[in-house]
Amino acid sequence: MTYLTTDLCDANEDSIRVVEPMFTSFGGKPAFHGQIATLRVDDDNSFVRKALESQGNGRVLVIDGGGSVRRALVGDQLASLGLKNGWAGIIVNGCIRDSRAIGLMDIGVFAIDTHPMKTLKRNLGEADITVTFGNVDFVPGEWIYADEDGVIVSKSPIHGT
Repeated sequence: MTYLTTDLCDANEDSIRVVEPMFTSFGGKPAFHGQIATLRVDDDNSFVRKALESQGNGRVLVIDGGGSVRRALVGDQLASLGLKNGWAGIIVNGCIRDSRAIGLMDIGVFAIDTHPMKTLKRNLGEADITVTFGNVDFVPGEWIYADEDGVIVSKSPIHGT
């Protein structure tokens, strides 16, 4: 079931955290939610590939790329891999590429912007750690909800009114 972030905010104002407006929706699925899995990377998507190769089980991969606009951390091949492996969505504090192809896929993808340059491959990064951006801490295992009106985070699953 898909929930509207506006309704979730109205019903759970004291127990949610709202991410500052910073993302554009690029995926073919404009609204999505799930448990959080996290990565921190620096212009290197080796860890992104490893994560999306694993079973997503309806989770949302939150990638802290430091807000970099130097390279794209996700492209159509990685988004397709995420879709195939059951990820509900990908949120990138950074850029993606192949936005036209990603827009045709039934997966949620939010990012700051697009960039045509692929990443470096140094196999550097951190997984399953708390990352912070948009004035919100993203904690693995907590819940995230994203749609046209924004992104919210909760310690546990929440329901609308």
